[in-house]
Amino acid sequence: MSGINAGSGPVLLIGGRGKTGSRVADALEAKGIAVRLGSRSATPSFDWHDASTWPAAMEGASAAYITYYPDVTVPGAVEAIEAFVRLALDSGLRRLVLLSGRGEEEAIRAEQVLIGSGADWTVVRASWFMQNFSESFLAEGVVSGEVVFAADAVREPFVDVEDIADVVVEALIGDGHVGQIYEVTGPRLITFAEAVGEIAEVTGQQIRYVPLSVDDYAEGLRQAGVPDEYIDLLVMLTREVLDGRNESLSDGVRRALGREPRDFRDYARAAAASGVWKG
Repeated sequence: MSGINAGSGPVLLIGGRGKTGSRVADALEAKGIAVRLGSRSATPSFDWHDASTWPAAMEGASAAYITYYPDVTVPGAVEAIEAFVRLALDSGLRRLVLLSGRGEEEAIRAEQVLIGSGADWTVVRASWFMQNFSESFLAEGVVSGEVVFAADAVREPFVDVEDIADVVVEALIGDGHVGQIYEVTGPRLITFAEAVGEIAEVTGQQIRYVPLSVDDYAEGLRQAGVPDEYIDLLVMLTREVLDGRNESLSDGVRRALGREPRDFRDYARAAAASGVWKG
């Protein structure tokens, strides 16, 4: 299939206000390509839990970026993605790019839905986001000077969300990416403690990392009033993917973009310069 260009229909971005989706939207718009945000607050709206909203969001779209909130591993996600893909193909929407999770068994099921669908598919299988330290659940700890999480010595190839977005954009509008699985990681394996140490170094702040057992971490979240659904998701992801299975590097960024992935230290410098950790 040839690439999507400025004269094509809009690209549907499900989760277009999320970490990856918002960056994909900005990059596509900078190239003169129309985007349609797939969210409950958009017009037309898109709600994963209300299939009646899907046809209007798909209408006339040239391609779609599929993310599932809060994660592709939650119950019902695979079934919803399967129904979405079937409707998309029936509507003539063939170029589909799925954000998947590295080392997540349910994510593999979602990938297989796409792979076996007959769509012009691409899978972007991502490791843990660097931006979890600046735009998600670990950011408050960085600001307070104490990051608490349920991971100890395991090493993670943290990936920059900017790299994920670049790969997604290329898969959506470029040639040669149909039928590809791009497993995207950063260029180094580092522990969570080392990641926090690098953030402390570039910010000049005193920040310590406190590893807890999964059970103690979950209990702390409950005492803090975090919703059970979110706790269950974090516990599941922590037990499943932070057991050493992802302690390896992949070449997805290089294969998709022809360049090396961004390093965690470069991410930390950029985030610090943005002022996000100044509270």
